Amino acid sequence: MAVVAKPNQNQTKTAVVEEEAPLYGDVLESVLSKLHLIHLLPAYHVSKSWHRAVSSTLRFANRVKPWLVVHTQTTRFPYVVSSRAYDPASHVWLDVDHRSLHHSPVKSISTLRSSHSTLLYMLSPSKFAFSLDALHFEWSHANTPPLVWRTDPIVAVVGHRVVVAGGACDYEDDPLAVEMYDVKAGTWDTCDSMPAIFKDSAASTWLSVAAEGSRMYVTEKCSAVTYSFDPESKTWFGPYVLRPTPTVFSSLIGFVNGRLVLAGVVGEAEDVKGVKLWEVKMSDVDESLELGEMILIGDMPEMMVEKLKGESYYEPSISMSCMGGLVCFHNASDPSELTLCEVEKGGCRWSSVRNDVVNDGTRLQRMVVTWADVGLPELQKAVQVGALKIV
Repeated sequence: MAVVAKPNQNQTKTAVVEEEAPLYGDVLESVLSKLHLIHLLPAYHVSKSWHRAVSSTLRFANRVKPWLVVHTQTTRFPYVVSSRAYDPASHVWLDVDHRSLHHSPVKSISTLRSSHSTLLYMLSPSKFAFSLDALHFEWSHANTPPLVWRTDPIVAVVGHRVVVAGGACDYEDDPLAVEMYDVKAGTWDTCDSMPAIFKDSAASTWLSVAAEGSRMYVTEKCSAVTYSFDPESKTWFGPYVLRPTPTVFSSLIGFVNGRLVLAGVVGEAEDVKGVKLWEVKMSDVDESLELGEMILIGDMPEMMVEKLKGESYYEPSISMSCMGGLVCFHNASDPSELTLCEVEKGGCRWSSVRNDVVNDGTRLQRMVVTWADVGLPELQKAVQVGALKIV
């Protein structure tokens, strides 16, 4: 950067140019480490040395956090989907515009759904489409729909398979039917049905699902009865009762930093008293659950519990989604507030975020919350096609 000094009466009219030393090496990385991901993209293209410095900063810094993405969809044709992302590191909301891309789901599939934190899917009697990438710019379409017609199944990605379980229509022979779609082979395969204990609750409304490694875990929200499913052997293991205290009336599961956690909603459906977070001990050998100790790792502050409950006349319907060390709770009955929990070694750091989609005046017909593991490649692609805009 050049600085031009104006001459005084005792100086000649020749301008004196002083050159500042350029930023490079550890000094540059130290400066860049103060910036958040959304602000690093311009620096990434300054020069080769800045390119290397940004890459090094992202590799060793802990400032890159998953983004929370709120999707809304109208209930009438053409079933418009809108998405807005929140970066918890910079506290910035961004519009995610999928209309500029050509990889949209099939228009005849109307309902956008998500059973766990990273997967979006659409399902109809004739089509099945799903999206696995961070900001859901890419959609895959199964060659054929599942053999069983389902209205509200649980759907989870385990390795290269998409597991579709339960949620069958009343007139189907087996309401607990399980099928898997092999993403690599593009084929469907049938599996052992869900355990009989899920007969009256085999739908995503009543079940909480989490997947990591080679297994999927399913918990009945009311009873906390849990089973694990192994896609390789196509079999179920359990039951495990994950109710740490009798005061928990609704249980939700997810993976936080590779650990299975259970969120317990305390009190009654008409009178929520609190939300607590426990770690569920797992075997290091076969990913089975250990029924011994459950460690309390977080207790939502009372003020945030009240915000989460909201002011709706309906009973709270609390959902949880997780990625990395972050957990988000939202109330489908009143989604105006999002409660975030960052799990650290010393416990939990709680915060509350006003749902910017609701502030926008948008009439929420359906809302789906997912997390996105966004890095520079995903950010660069979105910016190049004009699909991201800071609100």
